[in-house]
Amino acid sequence: MTATPAYDALASTWTRLHRLGHLQSIASWDQSANMPPKGNEARAAAMAEMAALLHGMRTDPALAAKLDAAETEPLDEPQHANLREMRRQWRAATVLPTDLVERQQLATARCEHAWRTLRPANDWAGLVPGLKEVVALAREEATRLADAHGVSRYEALMDRYEPGLTTAQVDRVFGELRQWLPGLIRQVVERQSRETVLVPQGPFAREAQRRLCEDMMRELGFDFDAGRLDVSTHPFCGGVPEDVRLTTRFRDDEFLGSLMGTIHETGHARYEQNLPREWLGQPLAEARSMAIHESQSLSFEMQLGSHPGFVARLAPRLAAAFGAQPAFEPGNLRKLLTRVKPGFIRVDADEVTYPAHVILRYEIERPLVDGEIEVEDIPALWDTKMAELLGVDTRGNFKDGAMQDMHWPLGLIGYFPCYSLGAMYAAQWFAAMRRAMPDVDTRIAAGDLAPVFDWLQHNIWQQASRWSTDELARRASGEALNPAHFRAHLQARYLGA
Repeated sequence: MTATPAYDALASTWTRLHRLGHLQSIASWDQSANMPPKGNEARAAAMAEMAALLHGMRTDPALAAKLDAAETEPLDEPQHANLREMRRQWRAATVLPTDLVERQQLATARCEHAWRTLRPANDWAGLVPGLKEVVALAREEATRLADAHGVSRYEALMDRYEPGLTTAQVDRVFGELRQWLPGLIRQVVERQSRETVLVPQGPFAREAQRRLCEDMMRELGFDFDAGRLDVSTHPFCGGVPEDVRLTTRFRDDEFLGSLMGTIHETGHARYEQNLPREWLGQPLAEARSMAIHESQSLSFEMQLGSHPGFVARLAPRLAAAFGAQPAFEPGNLRKLLTRVKPGFIRVDADEVTYPAHVILRYEIERPLVDGEIEVEDIPALWDTKMAELLGVDTRGNFKDGAMQDMHWPLGLIGYFPCYSLGAMYAAQWFAAMRRAMPDVDTRIAAGDLAPVFDWLQHNIWQQASRWSTDELARRASGEALNPAHFRAHLQARYLGA
């Protein structure tokens, strides 16, 4: 007889959830990458059915007794951590009725599908009805979670992506950013205005871009036997650790967007592919949070991908892919990859202006969830904050303004703070690496990326959800999140300070 019958029964349930979630994730990837447009309504119904099935399993009344019984069983430390994560997921799920989960799945699938055609048409008015439905459902979810868990409505939604994060923490961190970021942007733009930068001359064949992206994925350790690269409207990383799906997008006149976007998604993918296999199927083996996930993509894209040593080794690959030209000279390429210019599009933003895009979205979606503003108010607020934070005029330009992201149509409200928190964590990880390995920059320049990957593997990837986010950060770097590392990184890279 097993000494932990309740725990074993729970582990079996979560293994089933993982396997069914595998099918759900691949169907979701296919919806974005391959599905013909007329398949959307049927796919939305199928996804809603799967969401209801999984929700029913997570809210099975029998789980409550098993969770309580497992607490009294002789569990080791990882099992206790796994049980903690099971209870956290169960508590969040039991608050939400199945019909709400189904309605959300249908509404977000329809809204995101409509967004794909409405955005190129700059048709904000056409998006409003679907987005209002998504926001209304998000408010309903937030209210139920907030009432049950004693947090604010926005905190309830953030908790889905960053467990335990409070608005007070975000307000403090973003408040500090608001104090020094605009000045830093002005300093860097003024400094770079005196530089001469050559722009690569296209066109750049898409097949050559794909080969280059896949080559860089291999260089960065991506396992193509456990994943693949495809094309979608908005780049993302999905799937499951056993089958990770990356997407990117290509333009004929520009290649750095697809290349750096692929490097970014490869960071997400390496995290997923290196989660602890012995715990696969259990909550313990899941990524800790979305801020930690973003710290991996930004460790790859910004800390490593724009590292001078990495850029120097990238230059000859570009010449091989597209033909030699002066713009591919390492010094010029580094200038291109660290160019700071306030612009419309978040996903194309440099790492200095990027946090301003995140602050803007946070300052809109928080009052939106709280009912202080409505969907119709978003464009005017967007215009005001873009002018204030970045000096950019978006009036009437909805496709490059409030319609540019798929997050709100998909109901991913409460996610945006994770992007900038992830950038801060990434800077903190590399500061810790440099303390532990003073020669790490020299080794990167020599093409030896193993020290970076080994550090991430030991301190982040294999730890998965064993610890709270703060405890994970302390164990990895000696302290909880410290935004000072991000500021120091930007000042060193862009001002030589």
